[in-house]
Amino acid sequence: MAQTSSKPEIKNNLSTNGNGNGKSASKGKMAVRSRNDMPEENRSQMVALCNAQLADLFDLRSMVKQAHWNVRGTHFIALHKLFDEFAAILDTHVDTVAERATAFGGFAMGTVRMAAAASRLEEYPAELVKDLDHAAAVADRISAVAATTRKAIDRSEELEDMGSSDMFTDVVRDLDEYLWFVEAHLQA
Repeated sequence: MAQTSSKPEIKNNLSTNGNGNGKSASKGKMAVRSRNDMPEENRSQMVALCNAQLADLFDLRSMVKQAHWNVRGTHFIALHKLFDEFAAILDTHVDTVAERATAFGGFAMGTVRMAAAASRLEEYPAELVKDLDHAAAVADRISAVAATTRKAIDRSEELEDMGSSDMFTDVVRDLDEYLWFVEAHLQA
């Protein structure tokens, strides 16, 4: 039986890292001037928003790989392959979100250390082994990132950035689908 875990908390403030140390995920500092017609203040806010989501997506990707490498049990092969497939999907989204930040003239805050410092996700339990425990832990974190991604869609629209709204919609569509795939193992 899978461990019952509470849903990981994730801070709603998209400019902090959720670790309580007050460090900013990115203040949306601009790297270069751009001919993009969006007002610079909006672009700066979008860079910060992209970097917040980038940190969470990159951290989620590393957690999914942790589960992929360490899963054991009756559902081993199904979850092992599912987690690897999902990590590849997340790689694509990480790249797209990082490139969106730079397309606005900003910096992508995309190293492992930057992502770890800025991630709003709860730490993944390092000692998990059982297949359904991994499924529950991954499902909790997918759900948390999907929630902030939906907020990112709304914020993008408030800033009149339909391109980023569309990008985040693609991200949340995949998060929802893989949440369904993972939760199916827990609902039998």
